[in-house]
Amino acid sequence: MTEPFFGNFDLASLTLWLFWIFFALLIFYIQRENMREGYPLEDDDGKPSANQGMFPVPDDKVFKLPHGRGDKAVPSGQTPERADLPLEKTAAGNGFPFAPTGDPMADGVGPASWAPRRDIPELNGAGHPKIVPMASHEQFSVAAGRDPRGLPVKAGDGAIVGKITDMWIDEPEQMVRYLEFELDGEFGKGKRLVPLTMACIKSDCVKVRSIFGKHFAGVPQIASPHQVTLLEEDKICGYFAGGTLYASEERQEPVLG
Repeated sequence: MTEPFFGNFDLASLTLWLFWIFFALLIFYIQRENMREGYPLEDDDGKPSANQGMFPVPDDKVFKLPHGRGDKAVPSGQTPERADLPLEKTAAGNGFPFAPTGDPMADGVGPASWAPRRDIPELNGAGHPKIVPMASHEQFSVAAGRDPRGLPVKAGDGAIVGKITDMWIDEPEQMVRYLEFELDGEFGKGKRLVPLTMACIKSDCVKVRSIFGKHFAGVPQIASPHQVTLLEEDKICGYFAGGTLYASEERQEPVLG
């Protein structure tokens, strides 16, 4: 009498080994997919890192961007990092902070840093600019809270630098993202945007604590009065946030509790 084909074969062992092989391949695949941004690794000087890890960089994958914005191939087609920044090392090894060598707010470094995002506006699901001035959309109004339009803008040093002229709204989210203000002549000219999170709306003014009157002329401007691009947003937010540390030398000193 002949033995069955699997009579002396351990099916349980085969199943277990197949599971471990599948699990190892899954980890390998997921780890490579995780390396589509930020790889190959670089050191603090922007040179290829000596330790690239045990997994190879994946082959390019092409993503078709919505609303006719072309294709994006990663990891090779990543936006290049900013180069030749006015910074200097504070120590020889990697991982130590860099110190600004110029005007950090104007140079966009440290807390005032910005990323080289695409110079195009963020779009909503219909392919229209997502953040727009309220003045151009009559269907929106202030439903709660204080309307800041017409209020003066007070800098961190108490200087009155201009007045609020409009609010820029995130149309799909139906919330205010930026306040638009017109600068007085002695503090520059033209209109600027300030992130709502960096402004405090009071009964008699809008307080922008992070920067002083002398800094408002350097607030990054936008190219169009009807839309703000991703790059412009990053530069504006970086400028106001950086002033929290860099607006004065006193702010850069240690604070004793």
